Amino acid sequence: MDTKELLKKVRKIEIKTRRLSDHIFGGEYHSTFKGRGMTFSEVRQYQFGDDVRSIDWNVTARYNEPYVKVFEEERELTMMLMIDVSGSQLFGTNNQFKKEVITEISATLAFSALQNNDKVGLLLFTDEVELYIPPKKGRSHALRIIRELLEFSPKSSKTDVGAALKFLTNVMKKKAIVFVLSDFIADDYLQTLRITGKKHDLTGIRVFDEREESIPNIGMVQMQDAETGALQLVNTQSKQVRRAYEKYHHERVTYFQDSFTKAGCGVLSCRVDESYVKKLLGYFKRRG
Repeated sequence: MDTKELLKKVRKIEIKTRRLSDHIFGGEYHSTFKGRGMTFSEVRQYQFGDDVRSIDWNVTARYNEPYVKVFEEERELTMMLMIDVSGSQLFGTNNQFKKEVITEISATLAFSALQNNDKVGLLLFTDEVELYIPPKKGRSHALRIIRELLEFSPKSSKTDVGAALKFLTNVMKKKAIVFVLSDFIADDYLQTLRITGKKHDLTGIRVFDEREESIPNIGMVQMQDAETGALQLVNTQSKQVRRAYEKYHHERVTYFQDSFTKAGCGVLSCRVDESYVKKLLGYFKRRG
């Protein structure tokens, strides 16, 4: 992808996702993810309807009329976007790859955080950590994140969610809002997730394609594993083969949902042909 084409794609995603974050997600994000507490802001004269418990009795006595203390939410938070960039993300049967949907969701979340003056960082992973960008504020930083999501070429094509979570736990010392975006065609990450979930406010967003749920009956087909590159002839006419695949898929989905729930983390699933806007809004409202 040349520079001109890349900048055009970045701008297109910014326009679409920034509009969503400005008009829809900004307020929902703010009410869902609270600050670290309340800090004293100022003292002002008592107004009708003010809570009498907020009266500053020392100032009231000094001026012989009621004054109240005003507190503001200590808002600044840190968001980390953990993005699976393994080979299976380059799959899609409805005019969009999973990677493209993940990029749009990530950009929407990033601009929602920046709108609320929060920092945003990025962690791209396969079966190793491919790229880590420390959290920062600002539009130029958000655009850098989008550029990386669009053009980054990983060294590996495999997946290890646990290794990425372990890296995050080591590198992020303070509590952060963490979104893990992946198809979660993986296992053996529950224990690491439990440790990470105790330290951070963590949500798993599973992005998947409808063709990953079941195999259609289309005869003998040569299939390739996107993560290992292995080729295999598959007889899709066989009910046993189709059932075995559906069972495998169901086990991965169940493991994802159970693991995040047991670890006290949020869970969200979005098919590539569904509206991620509705999914995110619903999730924010349930949490708020």
